[in-house]
Amino acid sequence: MTVSKTSATIRYTAMRLGIFVGCFVVVAGLVQFGVLPKGLGDSNFIWVLLLAIVISAPLSFVLLRKQRDEMSAQIVGKVDSAKTRLEANRTQEDGVTP
Repeated sequence: MTVSKTSATIRYTAMRLGIFVGCFVVVAGLVQFGVLPKGLGDSNFIWVLLLAIVISAPLSFVLLRKQRDEMSAQIVGKVDSAKTRLEANRTQEDGVTP
């Protein structure tokens, strides 16, 4: 059960990073070939980085909806089980049963 919780988070993060890297490579290529303008002075790397972030964010939001929902459901389950254990420990320490 813990393995699937970890794998959903890792899978989502890896896919999000992959989308960002893909956008970075495409934007860098477009800047290199002159399709997109270069930054001011020596700011070319930062310009490409910012463009890649701006482009990859909405792509990730749309393309990774299923993975984000799976990860969210697993996190909610983990939080609920932690709350249950905490409440069980709390009642055990007090010696009071509800």
